[in-house]
Amino acid sequence: MSSIERVSVIGAGAMGAFYASKFFDMDRSCISLIARGERADRLMEKGLIVNNQHYSVPVVRPEDKAPPSNLIIVAVKHHHLPEAIQDMKNRIGESSLILSVMNGIESEEQIGAVYGMDKVLYAVAVGIDAVRQGNSITYTKEGKLFFGEAKNLVLSERVKRVKSLFDLAGIAHETPDDMIRILWWKFMINVGMNQVSAVLCAPYSVFQASQEARELMESAMREVITIAKVAKVYLSEEDIENWYSFLSGLSPQGKTSTVQDVEAKRKTEVEMFAGKVIELGKTYGIPTPVNQTLFRLIKVLEQY
Repeated sequence: MSSIERVSVIGAGAMGAFYASKFFDMDRSCISLIARGERADRLMEKGLIVNNQHYSVPVVRPEDKAPPSNLIIVAVKHHHLPEAIQDMKNRIGESSLILSVMNGIESEEQIGAVYGMDKVLYAVAVGIDAVRQGNSITYTKEGKLFFGEAKNLVLSERVKRVKSLFDLAGIAHETPDDMIRILWWKFMINVGMNQVSAVLCAPYSVFQASQEARELMESAMREVITIAKVAKVYLSEEDIENWYSFLSGLSPQGKTSTVQDVEAKRKTEVEMFAGKVIELGKTYGIPTPVNQTLFRLIKVLEQY
């Protein structure tokens, strides 16, 4: 397969801006942002500021005529995904690959249902502490991007293709044997960390220091572990412990994306976190009282 020469990022929040800046630093001619309407206008006028450095990343509107991208990175919020799937249509060609760094366990299948799973790779970003304010993004830890096919005992040619790009861009990455397990592991982290931090309006320092905050976080995570076992995905208490090695290295002042959404009075991704846990709990006949409570609390926070 040919090398990746054109990369598009759709979603210029904390995650999307981080990856766009890394590709821009590698080769400013390879990267573009996909955006529509007023958002496109703002990005063209103001650009992105990542760790105090200004980036004038080219912006392509959904209707623009341009060569297809070899790689499209999807970094939108859950409720914006249907629109994003349509907006990337003109950027997808025969050899395009799509990689979602979104939260949750469903975005790949939603994208694949439209464009085919042969164009989609699984991915989760863990340990990045990026914080967004307007068009300015700051981070102290880049974390690591886990990506690949569902199973990666032998690396596929398309995984090798993306891996070569990440090596050139200096993006820390890993291709685990079982990518679906890692997808659920990150889902477990988000269900606990993002939601409890939002309810407490707490930065990472609270969870680094408070046993009570950690216990509340773990109680939400354990509901995911119970569901995962029934869904034949292996998660265990050890996976909670593994999260702490990432948590301890995050900036104490850093905040989860859900805290940032609540503070900015934006819609959160609670439907994708607690909402999905509740849905799966009903499917498998598993009680989910912690996530039911978190769902109600966060829905109230969204309203006020």
